[in-house]
Amino acid sequence: MSRIDWDAATAEAVGLLREYLRIDTSNPPGNEALAVEFLAGILRAEGIPCDIADSAPGRSNLFARLGPPSGGVCLLNHTDVVPVEREYWSVDPFGGELSDGMIWGRGALDMKGMGILELMTFLLLKRHGVELRESVTFLAAADEEAGSRFGVSWIEQHRPAWMDTDLVINEGAYGLTSSRGPQVFQVAPTEKVPLWVKLIVRGRPGHGSVPHGDNCAEHLVRALERVTRWQRELRIVPVMRAHIQAMLAAGMTKAATDEEALAEAGRSPSLRARLSNTVTVTTITTGIKVNVIPAEATATLDCRLLPDAGVDGFLNELRAVLADERVEVEVLNRFTGAGSTMDTRFVRVVGEVVAELVEGAHVAPEMTSGFTDSRVYRLRGVPAYGFVPCLLQPEELAGVHGHNERISVENIRLGLQVLYEVVRRLVTAEG
Repeated sequence: MSRIDWDAATAEAVGLLREYLRIDTSNPPGNEALAVEFLAGILRAEGIPCDIADSAPGRSNLFARLGPPSGGVCLLNHTDVVPVEREYWSVDPFGGELSDGMIWGRGALDMKGMGILELMTFLLLKRHGVELRESVTFLAAADEEAGSRFGVSWIEQHRPAWMDTDLVINEGAYGLTSSRGPQVFQVAPTEKVPLWVKLIVRGRPGHGSVPHGDNCAEHLVRALERVTRWQRELRIVPVMRAHIQAMLAAGMTKAATDEEALAEAGRSPSLRARLSNTVTVTTITTGIKVNVIPAEATATLDCRLLPDAGVDGFLNELRAVLADERVEVEVLNRFTGAGSTMDTRFVRVVGEVVAELVEGAHVAPEMTSGFTDSRVYRLRGVPAYGFVPCLLQPEELAGVHGHNERISVENIRLGLQVLYEVVRRLVTAEG
């Protein structure tokens, strides 16, 4: 087995990522077939067969396997990205620009960057003739950003053999670093549970010059104001208590007690989001013309619940806060939460590799505030973990679903080295 030239591997990964970022897979509409065509071409050029399945026109999913015919490790990624507001970007969001050691573009972090790290890990195992005791699969799925209807949820129903694995490595937890020096690689065994809700108010239309006291838009505005003032309980679930303790040991927080952690959450939106059920107003729609009182007004709420929260109880609380019988609550998406244990060989191998490759770095459990495709596997009883082995500054993390998303070449190299070594140890006799 030959040694890996990490300079060459990094350069190749950077080149592939730049090409990948130029493929616009904004969801909606997705057009993931374009991404799958790109990935399939790379795999086939390496002599690796792959299967492609279309869940709808233009919505493709891709699967490939190395080694034994079942079980093993699944390298899971999604090919769609969230839309952009181009006017707020300082570069072309689909240009794949490389500047000052940073690769810019929608998906650099979420999650085409990780997808390329997984793809390169897959290719390096094949190229270097690594003898696999367990299989490694590469699964590129559509539609994660919109709920996975055309991706992993579809795959579960129509290509269940693709989900035959013993372990899933996916997005969901990035490594963190700061100017003060601490470095923490995070592993997420669970995540917040999404609940998407639509509020609907109907009323009597009329001429804008004659207010009649039954304006549906005004009802909605008053209800939303009550929602935004809703103070929800902060509480520390077990995985977050372990997270805070690990961050304390790493020097990334000074919170030594639950009380101090709750106080810190008051200053940190990121921590607060993982210690409470959250509600975010995301869209508001009403009216057809400036001088017409509308007949209907709607808003959507992106609610994310702690893993042990009851959905029905939360909805009852929401209705009480809205305090207006005219406001109809329609559930758009209702998910079920699940988690994996941190007491696994995977977590132990991550700890070993991080200790060897990154001096002084720590490993911390994490709870993903967003949702990922891992939830589908966890509900099937398959351990699934968020683990993106790159070390990001807070301003870089802001690019996830934000503007000027980017990842450094240095992080591509680090992530590739760590991910490859973790996977290699998991699937070979040496591991």
